[in-house]
Amino acid sequence: MSQKQLKEAFISNLNGTTLLEISLGLSLPPLCLLCRGLLLILYFLHYGKPLSSRKYNLLLDFVVLISPLLLSCTVLSPVMFLMPPVIAALCAAIFSKIYSQRKHDTGASFRQIVNDFQKTYLDPEYVPSITVFRVYINLLTSIGILAVDFPQYPRRYAKTETYGTGVMDLGVGAFIFGNALVCPEVRQKSCATQLKFSHLTRQFFSVWPLIFLGVGRLFTVKSIEYHEHISEYGVHWNFFFTLAVVRLAASLLLTLFPKNKSWIVAMNLAVFYQLILNVTSLKMFVLYGSNGKDTRVGFLNANREGLFSLFGYLAIYMASVQVGLYLLKSRNFVKDWIKAICVLILMVLVLFVFLHLSQVHVDPVSRRMANLSYCLWVVAHCLTFFIWFVVIDLVLLFTKLLVNGSRVPSSWNVIQPPRSSKKHDTEAMPIGRESKLLHVCLITAIDKNQLLFFLLANIMTGIVNIMIDTIHSKTPFTLCILHLYMFLNCLIMYILHAKNIVLKFW
Repeated sequence: MSQKQLKEAFISNLNGTTLLEISLGLSLPPLCLLCRGLLLILYFLHYGKPLSSRKYNLLLDFVVLISPLLLSCTVLSPVMFLMPPVIAALCAAIFSKIYSQRKHDTGASFRQIVNDFQKTYLDPEYVPSITVFRVYINLLTSIGILAVDFPQYPRRYAKTETYGTGVMDLGVGAFIFGNALVCPEVRQKSCATQLKFSHLTRQFFSVWPLIFLGVGRLFTVKSIEYHEHISEYGVHWNFFFTLAVVRLAASLLLTLFPKNKSWIVAMNLAVFYQLILNVTSLKMFVLYGSNGKDTRVGFLNANREGLFSLFGYLAIYMASVQVGLYLLKSRNFVKDWIKAICVLILMVLVLFVFLHLSQVHVDPVSRRMANLSYCLWVVAHCLTFFIWFVVIDLVLLFTKLLVNGSRVPSSWNVIQPPRSSKKHDTEAMPIGRESKLLHVCLITAIDKNQLLFFLLANIMTGIVNIMIDTIHSKTPFTLCILHLYMFLNCLIMYILHAKNIVLKFW
């Protein structure tokens, strides 16, 4: 077999892992974020000033936020179940030290602290967990697209062939979900019909970078005979095309239907698509082609997975629009977000019940078809992931109440409620907004250039695969390559952010 055939076989015919392992793995990034935040607060507590060195901030962010993720999907994957408890125990120890020091200084009761915490005023226009969620989806995707080509990456985490739940299967849908959370339709206030159609026209022109990237990837892959998993999207289709088409189709649907009813549109899309898969021969066509022998003759046969999975991804996008509208509702106090978390947890439980029923009585999860079970699985796990980040953010906010003046980037900060007079309004400018300007953070750095980060990850992945025989790489070499790959990508984003450069072409 040629090197190309070996690499294609290495990522083919896989069945995924369990929902429990993926659910547990979702707790790892939020716990890493909590650990980083607590370390920064502890540093402030001891030295009376924040960690100001950009070099040390980058090093801390990379070691605490990135390295554990790389290790968890390579050498530590056999004991991945132990990683969240270990990091949680470390966080508990750091928090205990912070709390004991604060209690020694002030002697305030725990009940009083909790009461003050619930009444804490938050910037209603700033939801840092959305940013962190989207950045971590990008980070996990970037790690996975290169790590999957190395033998140290467990095959159960890779994309499944037909049915099953792999970590990378979730990543594809989560990327769609994360984009929809902050789409223009969620952020804009006006709903006038004329403005809607004007916005739709702008969307047609705004997706050209995705189409350009899709065409560029297609020609590059074909010209250098780069290995590809044909049953993932098809012969000519790729994820950039999927992103572009889903975004355009969603903009059209949100022009025709009220955006606050997008969950109804999402439900109808997913159910109707699953119905068509079951009662017609569409499922057999997507899996085996028109002749039942996996033919790739003709554009529709050649790209059937990419084309028909659009319906499932569109349903995920519309569901995320509804979630985004709910998350961006004005909430001024911590107690409001605690109520929102309870609602989100209830939604997750309902989705998992429907997921179980769908898998048992309808069809197992299939990313290849993006069927109903896949849509339910992606939305349920994305909500679970987001809930983790909100909870962690509230824990960090509570800790910052213990240490007056401490700050953690990409998180809520304690601010004063706005007053009636202009003078007080000026004084009550959110500290969180200030800190974003004064503090260079890896999360905010990646957030400023998310598409560029994803593009660089794809380019670097291609370069590594061309230059290195990844399949036969030894463990130390693999870890060095993966850490260097992620560090270079993060360093570029960090430098661009430090210089306030945002590369956006639309």
